[in-house]
Amino acid sequence: MKKSIFYMIFIMFFMAGCTQETQNSFSRSIQNWTGTNGVLEIYAGDKLVHRFIEIDKISTAASTTGADSRPYRYGYGYHDVHLDGNVSADAKKVYFEFSDYSTNYIFYEDNTIMKKKR
Repeated sequence: MKKSIFYMIFIMFFMAGCTQETQNSFSRSIQNWTGTNGVLEIYAGDKLVHRFIEIDKISTAASTTGADSRPYRYGYGYHDVHLDGNVSADAKKVYFEFSDYSTNYIFYEDNTIMKKKR
């Protein structure tokens, strides 16, 4: 019992001493560990042209100086080249970017997409 209280107090002091970015990073690692299943679909008009699956998070790019956001988003996921909702056996996680202004996209969480074993 005393050890668990000690660990709780240690974690509280550790987190209090961390910068906001470190705390955000820790929060993202928990989110990634618990697992999210984001899907990003990119359209050209009404036609689906790209799909990225198993995305943990999509982030908005921040300005190098200042607090302004840049007009694009980015993330990591598997490119569903066959548009069938499956991660192919040879697929690798890829980095992607897309514009907030000129890209027609839908981002959602979907636990029904079937995945092939890697």
